[in-house]
Amino acid sequence: MKELTAYVLDGHELRVRPAPVERDWMDRTGQRFAYRCLPLNIANTHGWELLCPAGFRAIWDGGAGKDAIQIEAEPGTQPPALSHFGGGVLTFHVPAIFQTDPDVDLYVTGPINRPKDGIGALTGVVETDWSPYTFTMNWLFTRPDYRVRFEKDEPFCHIFPVARGALEGIRPLAYSLARRPELEAETKAWSTGRDNFNADLADPESEASKARWQKSYFRGATPSGKPGPDSHRSKLRLNPFKAGE
Repeated sequence: MKELTAYVLDGHELRVRPAPVERDWMDRTGQRFAYRCLPLNIANTHGWELLCPAGFRAIWDGGAGKDAIQIEAEPGTQPPALSHFGGGVLTFHVPAIFQTDPDVDLYVTGPINRPKDGIGALTGVVETDWSPYTFTMNWLFTRPDYRVRFEKDEPFCHIFPVARGALEGIRPLAYSLARRPELEAETKAWSTGRDNFNADLADPESEASKARWQKSYFRGATPSGKPGPDSHRSKLRLNPFKAGE
């Protein structure tokens, strides 16, 4: 996959950015502890976010009709979402045709690791290598009579390319861990080391207290100290969309 291209519809604005690692709820954890979870950080930045061009509020009365959702725009703006399908679904129109390389789809989901009270993002997979159609980003209200707010420049959609057919070509297997003695030894070393580390945290003079957290996975090393692959990443650096002619 070499290029991901967005063709913006006339008269519309596409606000898109590489997804950042920061999350408000992660900032609020003690000593920003959540950022020590590398899988969480990588997932946060695994794609691009589409941003609301204007803020608005919406509320669902629990009904199935389109009129069950009421949307309140900010003065002088048009809300970027509407009630299109009914059933408590809030719909954002994506103002661009996205194009990917042959046999590459676009995974379209809600902002990753950004939970929102009262409403949940739905997910779709779009064949963007050939499709001339726009798509929508949909959110489902999870409880009635609760007013949800989307701020201007708040992410409402997260996208990243996926190879079509990759999952279907996988042969899932399950074995006893004892089948791989070396892997079993590394896993047991990790489990024992974790238990000892957590126990030592109670001693403010211990090496565990000074280190504060175990960093082997973050550094790309096994519990025994063996280095992981050269492709190990502790962060993603995605390119922003560049305006073409």
